[in-house]
Amino acid sequence: MNYFKNCNLCPRKCNIDRTKQKGLCGFKNKMFVARTSLHYWEEPPISSITGSGCIFFSGCNLKCIFCQNKEISTNLVGKSISIKDFSDICLNLEKMKAKNINLVTPTHFVPLIIKGIKLARKKGLKIPIVYNSSGYEDINTIKMLDGYIDIYLPDFKYYDDSLGVKYSNVYNYSKYCMEALKEMYRQVGPTKYNKDKTLKKGMIVRHLVLPDHYKDSLKIIKYLYDNYKDNIIISIMNQYTPLYNFKKYPNLNRKITNYEYNKVINYALDIGVKNAFIQEGDTQKSSFIPDFKKQILLTNKKSSI
Repeated sequence: MNYFKNCNLCPRKCNIDRTKQKGLCGFKNKMFVARTSLHYWEEPPISSITGSGCIFFSGCNLKCIFCQNKEISTNLVGKSISIKDFSDICLNLEKMKAKNINLVTPTHFVPLIIKGIKLARKKGLKIPIVYNSSGYEDINTIKMLDGYIDIYLPDFKYYDDSLGVKYSNVYNYSKYCMEALKEMYRQVGPTKYNKDKTLKKGMIVRHLVLPDHYKDSLKIIKYLYDNYKDNIIISIMNQYTPLYNFKKYPNLNRKITNYEYNKVINYALDIGVKNAFIQEGDTQKSSFIPDFKKQILLTNKKSSI
C-alpha cells in the first residue's frame, strides 16, 4: 500500500498525492533529515550520560507558531536520505554509544521509517527506538508502528482546543492526542528500565507550560494522572523561549514566571503524581536549541553537510 498516494498519515488528512507534490508537512515521499547526532538534553532515562541518538526529521505536520526548531519545521532545512542511509545512521549512532535511536518529528515519514527500522534491525541494531512527536497523531499511523517503537515520547500541548487553533492552526488537538496516547500506551505498557536506569520500554509525555496558560496545564496533568497514574512519566517543562515578536499574542513574548510553573508543579504533587520530571535552573535559553544550519549526517559516506 502506498501511504503517500493520498496522504492521510496525520490528522490534517490533506489527501495530497505526495508522490507528485508536497503535503502540508512540506515534503513529498522521500525522507529528509536535518541533523543526526548524540543529544544530551532529553530526560535522563533517555539521554543518560552517553546521549540519545537523535535523528531530526525535516518538516512538521503541526508547525506551532512558537516552534523553537523552525529552521527544520518551517524553513525545511535538510537533506534527502534513502532507507539504507537511515539504517546506516542508526547503526553509527549505536556505535557511538547512543542509548537509543530518537526519531524527532517523524510522523510524515512513518512508512519509510518502518522500512528503515526493519533494515537496521536486520543489520544488527539492538538499542531501543524512541518516537518523539508533537502528539498530533492519527491513531491509524500509530497502529502501524506497533512492534517497531519501544519508547513513546509525545507532547501533550493543549487541553483547550482553542489554543490549538490559535497557536498551531489545528482543530481537535486534544481528541487526537488522547486517542494517540491510548494506543501508544497499549503498545508499550508501563515503564521498564535497563540495569543502568535508562528506559527500555514505556512512555514519557511532555508538556510545555505556556505563558498565561498554566490553568490549561493543570487540566493536562489531571487527565494524564487520572488515566495512566504513575505507569507513565510526565515531563513538565518550563523551557518556553520567546524567539519571535508576536503582535497578535503578546503573552508569547515572555518566558513563563516562577509563579506559573510552581502552580503546575504543586498541583501535580497535590493530586499524587510521583513519576515525573521537572526543570530547574535557566532552561529558557536559545543555546539549548540545536544549530540546524550546521547539519551533521552520520552515514557511512565520507562526506556530510
